Order: sequence, then structure tokens, then C-alpha cells
Amino acid sequence: MTSPAVSVAIEGAIGRITFTVPDRLNSLDAAMLESLTVEVARLDADPRVRVIVLAGEGRAFSAGANITAHEDMGDLDATLFGLGSVVRAILEARTPVLSLVPGVAAGAGLSLALAADYVLVADDAKLLLAFGALGLMPDGGATSLVVASIGRARALRLALTGEKLSGATAAEWGLVSESVAAEGFSARADELIAHLASLAPDGTALTTAAITDAALDLDATLDREERGQHALLRTDDFAEGLAAFREKRRPTFGR
Repeated sequence: MTSPAVSVAIEGAIGRITFTVPDRLNSLDAAMLESLTVEVARLDADPRVRVIVLAGEGRAFSAGANITAHEDMGDLDATLFGLGSVVRAILEARTPVLSLVPGVAAGAGLSLALAADYVLVADDAKLLLAFGALGLMPDGGATSLVVASIGRARALRLALTGEKLSGATAAEWGLVSESVAAEGFSARADELIAHLASLAPDGTALTTAAITDAALDLDATLDREERGQHALLRTDDFAEGLAAFREKRRPTFGR
């Protein structure tokens, strides 16, 4: 069943998946992730669809997991498992996937954006691996996706500092495919959608699969992340990080 927080539409050769909860910056829950996995696979299997577009309503692509909505560890585990399933569906899709990031992409939201074959960001977008402040580790394939794009040193810099990277800097580093001025974002997005939809489907599918397989060991990455995050979610440090997040203060870890 499709989550009401996820809108899906087919417009000619374009399959659009849009997060529709801008009031919470399109933060993700287990139901949204389950819907995303199903809908990416459905669009990928539809012969009419030549490009899949991922986007968010409002000023954010996605601010990451909606951690304040979870009542227990089972909810958090479901979200963790669901994130890996979506990332796998995106990376294994034969249809090219384009993510559009005009604003914020943080934590698990950034992981989803980076899983796409092409990532278009606005110059002033804000990208961050917002896990350390919660006592957690990057997940959703980010530990490999980021390293494959920008190398170990910069990946550790982002993961350990939690700094906000502008879209322009992210493109300069090679974390994303392209950045463009905010006023030209929609026009450039339309150009890219039209171009990707015009490509030969089989050639594109084999190209994206070959490059992804050369860059990533997806099974090992998701296994490491899921085991690690499962353990971290049960630590006192995560409890402190979550409390600090809710109380809008800096966490004090290792007490």
C-alpha cells in the first residue's frame, strides 16, 4: 500500500516519485520507505517509463529519518531495514534514476539522493551526513556511496564533523553529478529528464549496472551498516543523542 506521504505519477516516459510532507522536511518513516521500494520497482518494470525522478515537495529533498515519530526499537529497525531496501531498488533499477535536490538532503535523505544514477543539486542546497550528533553511523549505503565519490578523507570529514556541504562544493568535490544556480534549477531538471528519457534503455541499463558494480560492493555495505546501526540504536549514546535532538541542545556522550 502506498504511503500518503509518497506521491507517484507517470507522465509519458517519466515516472515521478515525490515526498509530500514538506512540513517535516520530508523526513522518512518505515511506511514511506516501504512505499518507495515498491514504487521504484513498479516504475522500473513499466515499459512506458524511461526515467525515474525522485524529488521532495517544499524546500527539502528529505531531512532523513523521522526519528521523533518512533515509539520503540522495532520501529527504528523497520526504518533501517526499509532504507536498505529502497537503496537497493534504486541502485539495481534498469531505468535511469534522477534525484532532484534544490534544498536540504540530510542523513538517510542524502543516502537516498546519492543512490540515484544522476544527482542534480542547487548551488545553495545543504547536504550533510547528520548521524554523529545522534551517536549513530551513516547508513543507506552512504559509507560506500560517499567514499566511492569523494574518497576516504573527505567521507570521514563529512561523517565526523556533520558539516553542511553546499551544493556547489558537493559538485566540485564530485559527491553529486551537477550543481546549478537555484533560479535555473527547474529548467536544468527538465533538460536532464528529457535527455535521460531519450537514451537507449538496454544500453543505459548495462552502463549504470557496470559502473555501480565497479564502484560498490552493495551487499557487504548494507550488511555492515545494518549490523552496526542495529547495535548503535541500543546504546546509551543514542538515547542521549535522541534526547538532545528533541530538547534542541548539544549531546553529551559517554557519560
